[in-house]
Amino acid sequence: MSQFELSPHVDKNKIFIVRQSELEGRLDVDFYRPKLMELEKQIRAQSTKRLSDFIIRMASGATPSVTDEEKFYSDAKSGIPFLRVQNLSTSGQLNLDGVRYINKETHEGYLKRSQVSRSDLLVKITGVGRMAIASVAPKGFVGNTNQHMVVIKTIDAEQSEYLANYLNLDIVEALASRRSTGGTRPALDYPALRSIPVIEGIDFSILKQAEKIRQQKKQQAQELLAGIDDYLLSELGIILPAQDNNLKNRIFKIQFKTVSDQRIDPIFYSALSSGLFSSKYDYYKLGEVAHYFKSGFGVGRQDQVEEEHGVIQIRPTNISSLGELIFTKNVYVSPESLAENDFLNYGDVLFNNTNSQELVGKTSYFYISDKELTYSNHITVIKVNNEKLNAIYLQNVLNLYQRKKYFYSICTNWNNQSGVGNELLRSIKIPLPPLNKQEKIVEHIQTIRNKAQQLQTEAAQILADAKAEVERMILGDSGGEPCQPAG
Repeated sequence: MSQFELSPHVDKNKIFIVRQSELEGRLDVDFYRPKLMELEKQIRAQSTKRLSDFIIRMASGATPSVTDEEKFYSDAKSGIPFLRVQNLSTSGQLNLDGVRYINKETHEGYLKRSQVSRSDLLVKITGVGRMAIASVAPKGFVGNTNQHMVVIKTIDAEQSEYLANYLNLDIVEALASRRSTGGTRPALDYPALRSIPVIEGIDFSILKQAEKIRQQKKQQAQELLAGIDDYLLSELGIILPAQDNNLKNRIFKIQFKTVSDQRIDPIFYSALSSGLFSSKYDYYKLGEVAHYFKSGFGVGRQDQVEEEHGVIQIRPTNISSLGELIFTKNVYVSPESLAENDFLNYGDVLFNNTNSQELVGKTSYFYISDKELTYSNHITVIKVNNEKLNAIYLQNVLNLYQRKKYFYSICTNWNNQSGVGNELLRSIKIPLPPLNKQEKIVEHIQTIRNKAQQLQTEAAQILADAKAEVERMILGDSGGEPCQPAG
């Protein structure tokens, strides 16, 4: 055995030799893993094209200072969508849930070079998890972006869509991640991104058909979930007045003795005429049927730790618009910095007390019993009196209030943030059916959620299977599964 050969008993995925002639200017081990090198060789054998051959112009943006909110940022009504990594998706479509907005002056001045318009290709270049996620700006879109993705101008929408489908394949993501640098904060610089090999002429029709079916299932799931509020209103005997936004209906009167807390703003008192407080059941102040209200603590970047050393801190971004806990973008804090009552307990109700005015009041139920988590100062933990109030029933009522803009009406606003303090939260009135009725309501709503979740799972699997089929066509039957996506 020569000095340049390894024993046949060595795991060649862990220990391997690279010839000097195969070096490409990098010396890091991950770049030369045998599976990745073989995958790169297979792709390059089918095409000499690189991503650079399809780029007319490429630019990235920046993140305006959040400490100067009024200078840079705006609202949905008058602002420009400011895209972040979470707005990209592996389906190739932009997801505008939770998008932020910048003002027109920032869009046309400070961030002029990173403006996004119809047919632009948007590609993630920094951040943990999956690299090179790509989406295409739809018809009529005008927006901007930060430094964590690039805006690529191509010859037309068809080419951008082709490249998005290609970059979102797992095997191509592996090649993109192979080129990234930065350790705990991976990044693709421009030369690395441009160097990704591109195969032309792939038939993505199977993906288009899968995406069509996926959207149908997602729509079915959304329709099921949208029916939860109507079901809850019906069970509570609440009939909301028809919406008519004429001048007469926008003017209302209220008796002076009803004015409380020295507030005289009309939006606050318009909530009283919303119809939400017309249930056939008696109403109780939340403070009468819950015995614990505690907000968490703020954590600056300097106080955050890596995942393997920390505890997840639940923030507003960990609660979906439907009140579900999501863990795609976590912040971790050191367990040594936490007191005993800083941890969440099974059955806690998590109320988002501070957010944009539209999102204040998102509420989740903490169902995890085998893992320690904590929560931020933007979350209030509520513990209920279990003999009077079902915690999941409360979650659904609070989410109903949020979606019907009750919290939008009563929250306090400051510096582009809105909030509902604990004292105001305690005073909120909750319709209270008998406990067994609450449990039946919860059971029915959970059945709806389970059906919707099944449809969403099927939708995701349909697209994953279609991508796997395209990859098999590219690599051939011998391609197998050369690598896994980063996340």
